[in-house]
Amino acid sequence: MGFYKNMIIAFALLLWGAQMPLFSQHLNNIVDEVIWVVGDEAILRSDVESARLEFGSGISGNPYCVIPEQLAIQKLFLHQAQLDSIDVPISTLTPYVEARLNELVMQAGSKEKLEEYYHKTMTQIREMMFESMQEQEIVREVRKKLTQNIKVTPAEVRRYFKDMPEDSLPWIPMQVEVQIVTLQPRIPQEEIDRVKDELREYTERINSGESSFSTLAILYSEDLRSARAGGELDYMGRTELDPAFANVAFSLSDPTKVSKIVESEFGYHIIQLVDKRGDKIKVRHILRKPRLDSEHIDEALARLDSVAEDIRKNRFTFEEAATYISDDKDTKNNHGLMSNSKFDAERGEYIQTSRFQLQDLPQDVAKVVSQMKTGEISEPFVMINAKEKQVCAIVKLKTQIKAHRATMAEDFQVLKDVLLAKRQEEVINDWIREKQKTTYIRINEDWRDCEFEYPGWVK
Repeated sequence: MGFYKNMIIAFALLLWGAQMPLFSQHLNNIVDEVIWVVGDEAILRSDVESARLEFGSGISGNPYCVIPEQLAIQKLFLHQAQLDSIDVPISTLTPYVEARLNELVMQAGSKEKLEEYYHKTMTQIREMMFESMQEQEIVREVRKKLTQNIKVTPAEVRRYFKDMPEDSLPWIPMQVEVQIVTLQPRIPQEEIDRVKDELREYTERINSGESSFSTLAILYSEDLRSARAGGELDYMGRTELDPAFANVAFSLSDPTKVSKIVESEFGYHIIQLVDKRGDKIKVRHILRKPRLDSEHIDEALARLDSVAEDIRKNRFTFEEAATYISDDKDTKNNHGLMSNSKFDAERGEYIQTSRFQLQDLPQDVAKVVSQMKTGEISEPFVMINAKEKQVCAIVKLKTQIKAHRATMAEDFQVLKDVLLAKRQEEVINDWIREKQKTTYIRINEDWRDCEFEYPGWVK
């Protein structure tokens, strides 16, 4: 599985420019030069040095050999994408780039500090990130196309693992299935009125010219990701937004106006139009959330405590409680069963599964579940849900599968994925070796003295 480990490094290297450049102070002393040429693409000494300073401790082997080779492999994939007319539209990457950019701004402390780190403007940083992420997605599409027809049958899986020593079989960490019931503590009307009054005050200050929408968003919005950008969200379609938020946002037509107050699953907002582009809209918003007091949290916890006791006494089932009592829209129609996204190697896409490793559960849930036995119902507790709101919850540990070596009876899909990945790895390895033979490659003399994973670089 060495190739896949190196591919992880390669993807990191491909995106090195999108990371926090803690190494930037060293680059001023580097005399740049072209060290490799793959096709008509150059690899610079600065590319390698920058990646070494950023990722060197995580690279197995000589970084001056591993890094340029992995960058060269990416060049092969990108060249193949040109031949096959494979492209990834920039527009599809916008939410991911903006999310990553917001994370970097938060890490740096401000946009100004981030610009100082990169020695670039925010526009230039954004363009750099788009280019890096687009290349990453293009490489994934090429790999997917190269391996799309590879299949493994159940008989092949059984034959491959039949005589494998037990200590060589994949290790399966403990997995759990968890059901949940949540209650949103009651929010007094006076607290809702207080939040709305705040938003009305912001609207008045904007309309009077006393403050700009962006300034107030930076100061007061409780959507921390967008607040640092003056409340601005990137272009989004209607289905990407909360329905109530989208209805108001898409009704706006004048960028100088502020919307009415709108309630969403996240809290209360005012919205201002920035731009419309086809079926996408760009807006800025200010989010305010009503505060929960201990009295109403305790009320919800007490109610859940009563629900849990009734379930234990068989007055009704956990599934019935999830369906008729729970406020969790994502699970109530599935008897409270939580779901997890998992990558399916055969399909090349993410699928939903009910099995979690503990680290994949929400932190508050994992802490409770780790102390439970199968079939047990927890005491009520407070957690932060996916909408970043404080809610009260009880959980039931439906199933617990202890950590173990994979078996054909219990873990056939895992074993199938392992064999499929091996076959895919073999195809990719063969493709790289053939591609080396037909691609122009030039390596400077000083960079040839390496034991490359693929010896065909030096001709």
